[in-house]
Amino acid sequence: MGRTWFRRLCLLGALLAITVVVLGAWTRLGNAGLGCPDWPGCYGHLTVGQAVRHTDEANAAFPDRPLEADKAIKEMVHRYFASTLGLLIIAIAALALRNRRDPMQPVRLPALLVLLVVLQGLLGMWTVTLLLKPLIVTAHLAGGLTTMSLLWWLGLDAGRTGRPESERGLRRLAVLGLAVLAAQILLGGWTSSNYSAIACPDFPTCQATYWPQMDFKDAFVLWRGLGVDYEGGVLDHPARVAIHFTHRLGAVVTALVLGLLAWKAIRSGGTRAVRTAGTGLAVLLATQLIVGPVMVLETFPLPLATAHNAVAALLLLSVVALVRFLWPPAADRRRNG
Repeated sequence: MGRTWFRRLCLLGALLAITVVVLGAWTRLGNAGLGCPDWPGCYGHLTVGQAVRHTDEANAAFPDRPLEADKAIKEMVHRYFASTLGLLIIAIAALALRNRRDPMQPVRLPALLVLLVVLQGLLGMWTVTLLLKPLIVTAHLAGGLTTMSLLWWLGLDAGRTGRPESERGLRRLAVLGLAVLAAQILLGGWTSSNYSAIACPDFPTCQATYWPQMDFKDAFVLWRGLGVDYEGGVLDHPARVAIHFTHRLGAVVTALVLGLLAWKAIRSGGTRAVRTAGTGLAVLLATQLIVGPVMVLETFPLPLATAHNAVAALLLLSVVALVRFLWPPAADRRRNG
């Protein structure tokens, strides 16, 4: 099993990772983040079916959170997929270690992925035990997207080792686009984890005005101590509006940067891979610019809200691919991935 199988496993991991991200969004947006109030089991059992068969015992153990089977199923399915991803990443790292004598075999990034999976497990536990603290939920989202992106990076074949001088500006713009998109996604996570999505139920206005009453001071407090139950949100309405409105402003900036990046990649990309990634980015950006407003106008139905998260993850993959194709590893740096 050489580098071909290594890349295939990484691509499979990236597919599984985006599935985990989307399932996490479905769980969070469906208010099922505490569908199982303990960790790693569910009401003291490995499966929801076992918990349902012992409903009285489960409710007695967690009187403040009686068992709701539909929410518990969402949470446990997410955990099962995340656990499978963790095992796959361990296998990828083991394969990389086995092939370490191959100078073309990345070793450090697979090892980093194992550490990241451990951290993700801890963040998943803290998400439950710290009662959906927004900082932890957002960090968990960031960890999941980073895992997905690294697997995608390792699975892609850059197809070349040279870095043409003519693409220097495009490379810089791609890195900027990646940073801007990452910030916007994290802001989206902060919006969701603070239950601020419905703070602006109209579009393009917010609360029937283009500059609503907002409380920015309270909106971005990262730590509010322990023992606070964040299910349903704890912020006053003006703070939630501030978060949502900031996310909208971020969407404008992100759209402009990614739109420019897609145009330049299609127009001046030196390889077919770069131009194809630019085209994919343009299509996904247009899709997101449709899904976002429609989601608001339709009062945030769960399928559309989940699709909004899924397209954001796909946008991230498209930009990562563009950076990968524009910035292939030099021959003497291939072992670093």
